[in-house]
Amino acid sequence: MSGDPCPWCLGYDEYLRYHDQEWGVPSYDPQHLFEMLILEGAQAGLSWLTILRKREGYRRAFHGFDAERIASYGDADVARLLADSGIVRNRLKVASAISNARAALELEAKEGFAPLLWSFVDGAPKQNRWRTLEEVPASTPLSDTMSRELKRRGFRFVGSTICYAFMQSVGMVNDHLLSCPRHQVVARLN
Repeated sequence: MSGDPCPWCLGYDEYLRYHDQEWGVPSYDPQHLFEMLILEGAQAGLSWLTILRKREGYRRAFHGFDAERIASYGDADVARLLADSGIVRNRLKVASAISNARAALELEAKEGFAPLLWSFVDGAPKQNRWRTLEEVPASTPLSDTMSRELKRRGFRFVGSTICYAFMQSVGMVNDHLLSCPRHQVVARLN
C-alpha cells in the first residue's frame, strides 16, 4: 500500500495489520458486530493493542462470541473467565459481556441487532474527511445517541467514547485520514 497510513497504527505490527485489513471496513454481520462491541467495552481504560493481543483469547474463552452460548453462562463460567489470562480479567467487564449477549439476543428477536446499530448512520457508512488525528473526535452526537439507546436496552460498557470507537472499527464511520490510502479503499466499500 503506497502513501502514509493513519499515524495511530504505526509502531506495532498488530496495529498496522488491524488498520490495513479491518478497521473501518463496513460490517453488517451480527456476530462480528457483537464481538467488536464486547472488545471495545473490554478496552475501556486499556490500550487497544492490549485487546488486539488478547483477541484470540477472547474468541476462545467466549466460544467464538456466540451470543446464545454466552447468554447462558452461569457462575461457573464467570469463575472460568476470571481465571483466564487470555482475556482482561475484570469482573464487571465479564458480567457485561454476558448481559450484553442477553440484550443482543433480545434485540435480534425484536428488530435485529445489526439493523438497529446501523440505523444510527441511516444504514450507510458516514464518510469523514479528517486531515489530522487531532480533528478525529473521541465521541460525537451520533455516538451519544447510540450509547443512550444501547443503555436503555440493557447494554453495559457502551459509553459514548466506546460507541464511537465501535463505529470506527466496524465501518459505520470512515475515520481514516484523507492522506491514508485506506480512506479511498474503505469509501469504495460503501
